[in-house]
Amino acid sequence: MELILAMGLKVIMAVITLVVGWMAGKYVKNLIQKIGKLDDTLKSFLGGLAKYTILTIAVVTVLTQFGVQTASLIAILGAAGLAIGLALQGTLSNVASGVMLLILRPFSVGDFITAGGSVSGTVKSLGLFGTEMATVDNVYIFVPNSQIWNTDIQNFSRNKTRRQDLVFGISYGDDINKAMKVIEKIVGKDERVSTAKDKEAQIMVSSLGDFSVNITARVWCNAGDYWALQWDLQKAVKEALDKDGITIPFPTQTVEHLNAAPSNDTQKAA
Repeated sequence: MELILAMGLKVIMAVITLVVGWMAGKYVKNLIQKIGKLDDTLKSFLGGLAKYTILTIAVVTVLTQFGVQTASLIAILGAAGLAIGLALQGTLSNVASGVMLLILRPFSVGDFITAGGSVSGTVKSLGLFGTEMATVDNVYIFVPNSQIWNTDIQNFSRNKTRRQDLVFGISYGDDINKAMKVIEKIVGKDERVSTAKDKEAQIMVSSLGDFSVNITARVWCNAGDYWALQWDLQKAVKEALDKDGITIPFPTQTVEHLNAAPSNDTQKAA
């Protein structure tokens, strides 16, 4: 009877331990998911990890109550975990990289990025194993997280404003000041160009080329207006320069033909 009572007490304590472990794991998981600053994917990963870690501790505690030697069991589980880790080291590297990307957040969903100078596109989703992107012509790309984490990342959407330098070449015979005023007038008309004191437009002679005097228009704008502003300004400046008689030169090449030397037959005839 005493043995039955002792075993019954152990069973009851084991059930209570498992129930408490399950409830504690669930509570910690829900607590992590309520953290507002974390990404949803990271919340799910950390919540599940915390839940099953607590549940594993509860199971080990129950086994200890029944006299099971958990040291050998833990050693076996550790060896198995090591073997699985070595076999899946590439996958685990992607998981680790995914966690770091989710924590540090060098980019978010919707940002246009370039990773390592070779992969460019708009981020569609960021998971634990890989990042889904779409190129400018809407081609789907799946990039392993380790490939992104181990390279430099350029985020073209992170900063609200961007600067661009537009270069216009004029002929050496044209009036430089007149051309600069024309460009300044066109730039000043566009409302997308920033007028902030530290981001005012600048018009300058940037270089003297082989065929042209290069005038640079340095302007700031919202990141979303970058390409549209560039295309519109180039068209408007070209039309304005043409209207004011300022030419945009293009490379020319002069070819001289030398008379061929007389052949031996021609010399004999002479």
